Amino acid sequence: MEGKVVLVTGAGSVGPGWGNGKAAATLYARAGARILAVDRSLPAAQETCDLIRAEGGVCEVFAADVADNAQVRAMTQAALDFFGRIDVLHNNVGIAEVGGPVEASEESWNRVVAVNQTSLFLTCKHVLPVMVAQKGGAIVNISSIAAIRWIGFPYVAYSATKAAMLAFTKNIAMQYAPLGIRANCILPGLMDTPMIREPLKASYGGDIDEMRRQRDTQCPMGYMGDAWDVAHAALFLASDAARYITGVDLPVDGGLSLRCV
Repeated sequence: MEGKVVLVTGAGSVGPGWGNGKAAATLYARAGARILAVDRSLPAAQETCDLIRAEGGVCEVFAADVADNAQVRAMTQAALDFFGRIDVLHNNVGIAEVGGPVEASEESWNRVVAVNQTSLFLTCKHVLPVMVAQKGGAIVNISSIAAIRWIGFPYVAYSATKAAMLAFTKNIAMQYAPLGIRANCILPGLMDTPMIREPLKASYGGDIDEMRRQRDTQCPMGYMGDAWDVAHAALFLASDAARYITGVDLPVDGGLSLRCV
């Protein structure tokens, strides 16, 4: 990854600790990449950037709502202004709202679709032409095993949008393979990150420790993964070590998706 430019969306963390985007941006930088850390929250992106710079890495920040076309266009241009190219697009942005089609509101459904699905369309719309001009690039999309299985409670908008991400990625992978551009998905399982705590704790009686205990028990390996497990998988898929890998769905779930119940 030495000298490559990585654009990471959702690079901030929604709470204390290491979220997937924050860990991925930091790991890319440790491998020698230059980072544009993008988040809707500029302070969250700046926190990630400060950590990277403190380790001697190269990082710039940009605030954007990646569900907004004009802001995504500006984000892409910012990456070019800062670094002159984009070698890796890491799509990490995602939100989770609990509920089936009866319980969830139409507003909730539309919000999750915009953030989880439309953002992917928009980032690829603007970054792919840059990669085509460069004659190469890699896209890493963070989906979820909720795209392929029931994970214990109604999650219809999240599951539907994460499933759409799998098909979207395969389309990109096939269309752009002749142009030297790869696209792959990572499917995290039950992960202990800041994102799960507030949205999901109500499903566990409001007790975060009990939520962790139950989710650890669900995992065949006996414990949830964390943001670094996802980040290491992303680093591999983005790197030249994976130069002949495209269109794959890679579970990072400690074996959870192998279970039938």
